[in-house]
Amino acid sequence: MPQFRPSILITDAYGSAGDLTWYHRNGKCYTRKRSHPVYSGTAGQLEHLDVHRRALAAWRSISHQTQLVWNALAEDVEPHRPPFDHKANISGQNLFVSAYHGFYTLGNEHLPVPRAFDNFPPYSIDLRDAHVESGTLVIPTVVVLGGKETPGRYRLLAKLQLTTPGKGCHPGMLRNYLTDASCDSDDIHIRVPDYASIIGSSSTSCQVHGRFILLDNVTGYRSQYQQKSFLLQVAQ
Repeated sequence: MPQFRPSILITDAYGSAGDLTWYHRNGKCYTRKRSHPVYSGTAGQLEHLDVHRRALAAWRSISHQTQLVWNALAEDVEPHRPPFDHKANISGQNLFVSAYHGFYTLGNEHLPVPRAFDNFPPYSIDLRDAHVESGTLVIPTVVVLGGKETPGRYRLLAKLQLTTPGKGCHPGMLRNYLTDASCDSDDIHIRVPDYASIIGSSSTSCQVHGRFILLDNVTGYRSQYQQKSFLLQVAQ
């Protein structure tokens, strides 16, 4: 492939633009025709992509004045990703899309209205030994919120990987499971359909690795996640 020739204006190049891709081999930069692979994805990934596209389309559908309101609200919201230096903030579009995704996950997809981002209360999670109902693994879950927040405002989203005892976590294997009740309930469960295809129907115990997130039923926003692992006994 043609070698890239530096100039006074451009000394090096990375990435893609138009129909060209710049790449490096043995310390030299070359160009090649940019590839345009078709994203296959799993059914779940494609569904998530469709939701994201609807969220972006919804953002474009609101007035510029309303977008400015979202931008102003986002000035006080820190990113969920590092660096956590209290200096950065997200954009109004990020905040809007976050709310849209949150309401979709809660089963209430709609056009969100601008709302301030309230700090989430501290919370703890405990998973209890599970049982099986008609092929679904039912995991009793205890969520304890700190502060004076109304527990019914929040619902727990569990991103779980079920595996054999002692096996480590693979982030790419985490799957979303929304609890069947808000945090004010004394009877909260995580339900994993067709669990036998994951760990086998004869398993009497399983390792659960999870990232646990609070979803705000009012705003659609989500908290920072907590990462925890549990060893559960499974009653058949």
